[in-house]
Amino acid sequence: MKVLDQFKLAGKVALVAGASRGLGRGMALALGEAGANISLVARTNPSLEETAGMIEAGGSAAHGIPADLSQTGESERAVRETVDRFGRLDILVNSIGAQVRKPALEMGEKDWEYLMGINLKAVYFLGQAAAKEMMKAKMGKIINITSLTSFIGIPNISIYGASKGGILTLTRHWAVEWARYNINVNAIGPGYFKTAMSAELFNDPEKLKWLHSRIPMGRTGLPEDLGGAVVFLASDASNYITGQVINVDGGWLAA
Repeated sequence: MKVLDQFKLAGKVALVAGASRGLGRGMALALGEAGANISLVARTNPSLEETAGMIEAGGSAAHGIPADLSQTGESERAVRETVDRFGRLDILVNSIGAQVRKPALEMGEKDWEYLMGINLKAVYFLGQAAAKEMMKAKMGKIINITSLTSFIGIPNISIYGASKGGILTLTRHWAVEWARYNINVNAIGPGYFKTAMSAELFNDPEKLKWLHSRIPMGRTGLPEDLGGAVVFLASDASNYITGQVINVDGGWLAA
C-alpha cells in the first residue's frame, strides 16, 4: 500500500460521540472527508441533523443517534444502532465533555457526579461497548479526547482536570489490554479551542490576550485543526501506534 493510501478511510465506519458541535463536529467532518461513513451521537438532535447534512454533502453517509451517554445503556444502543445501520464499527471518537468552572473549595458533590458522569463514566462505557464489537473483527481504532489539564493544573476546573487525567490513564490501560485484539487506543489532547464550552474565556478580552501570549503559535485552535490528527489515528497509517497522546495545542505544553 502506498503511504498516502494508508490515510484513506473509504469503507470504514466511525462512531463520533459529541458530534453535534465544536470539536466533535470538526473531527466528524474530517473523517467524512477521508471517506468514512459516520454515526453521530449527541443529546441535541437538530444539531446532529445539521452535522449529518454537512457530511453527506461531502459524499459520505451519516446517521444521527440522539442519546444521553451518561446513561450506560445508551452507549450500548449507540454501538448497536451503528452496526445495524452500517454493518460494522471500525473507529470510535470519544469526544464527550462538560465543564463547570468554580474554585475547588466551592465544588460540590453534584458537580463531581455531573462532570465525572459525562467526562469519564460515559467515555468508559462507550469505549467498552465499542471494543466488544471491534473484538469480533479483531481490529479497531479508539480515539479519546484528553486536555491540557491531563498534564498541568489550571485554577477553577479541578474536577474537569481530574476527569481528563483519568482519560489519559484509561487510554494507556485500554491500549495495553486490547492490543491483542488489534485495537489501537490513542488520544488527542486539544489545547484552547473556541467552542461553546470555552465561550466564557473567549468573551473576556483580558483572558483571551493572556491565552494568546501563552501559546507559542500565537492563536487558539479551530475545530479543523484537529482534522489531521483524528484522520491519522483512525487510519492504517497509525497501525503500530497505541497508548499515545497527540497534543494539538499550538505548542503550549512545549513552552
